[in-house]
Amino acid sequence: MKVAVVGATGLVGTVMLKVLEERNFPVTELIPVASQRSIGKKISYKNQEFSVVGLATAIEMKPDIALFSAGGSTSLEWAPKFADAGITVIDNSSAWRMDPTKKLVVPEINAKELTKEDKIIANPNCSTIQLVMALGPLHSSYKIKRAVISTYQSITGTGVKAVQQLENEYAGDKGEMAYPYPIHRNAIPHCDVFQENGYTKEEMKLVNETQKILDDRTIAVTATAIRIPVVGGHSESVNLEFESEFQENEIRQILNNTSGVTVQDNPDTNTYPMPIYAEGKNDVFVGRIRRDHSRENALNMWIVADNLRKGAATNAVQIGEYLVENNLVG
Repeated sequence: MKVAVVGATGLVGTVMLKVLEERNFPVTELIPVASQRSIGKKISYKNQEFSVVGLATAIEMKPDIALFSAGGSTSLEWAPKFADAGITVIDNSSAWRMDPTKKLVVPEINAKELTKEDKIIANPNCSTIQLVMALGPLHSSYKIKRAVISTYQSITGTGVKAVQQLENEYAGDKGEMAYPYPIHRNAIPHCDVFQENGYTKEEMKLVNETQKILDDRTIAVTATAIRIPVVGGHSESVNLEFESEFQENEIRQILNNTSGVTVQDNPDTNTYPMPIYAEGKNDVFVGRIRRDHSRENALNMWIVADNLRKGAATNAVQIGEYLVENNLVG
């Protein structure tokens, strides 16, 4: 199994390499790929060194799977070229997510939709992945009518430049700004660019991607996305309104039985999910599960996950695992 990692020197690409190694993905040959300025750099994987190559060279090397994490414009230009060469692309950018001809996949929720003909597979947005991990099984049981989401998102979702900005501000140094305002001791209600409807692109991803993954356009979704000075992961306050009546203990049981979800919910011991504990882990953590008494059949909960792991790299690798296990590659 020859595997290319496109964007191997970036924040998510680096985590992809870690996850491939940790999960013992059947890599017989690794092909690290990056931009022109990184060609020739050495990447360490399983105690071996590999040289970074360019995109055209990577296609010539004919990998079976290419994990893309190099931005939307790169994916739009190069993913079809890889696909035309018979390579299965799992793309972490927003380029293909809402393309009606492409599958948008969270393996625990909808991997069964995948076929051998799917040569470009979209990895959802980080905040959407952790959301649908909890919503998927609940929607199957109670049918969600409406979801109101507020996200509290890690600076790592912006990238290395944002991490550097926060470190500079901690140290009192001036430097390049990833955001229009300081992020240290601040909360910025502005993730991605504003759209004509007044929502940001990040907020609309939560709306559109959730409906697509759950295959139900009738779910009413609204979101507010906020950037906070946290490194470990994204947090989400979620309010759900169901069509059916539920019991809180049933909700906990369903989530406890969902692969990839860990329930942390005990007010008596101050047990609830936090990004400081989610960092470096592949699960999605759910807590503060409680009935919303202001609405009929309504529920509040708090969802946390490492946005570089399950929110990006781990989900992409899991898609690859599903393809290999079901002979959908090649």
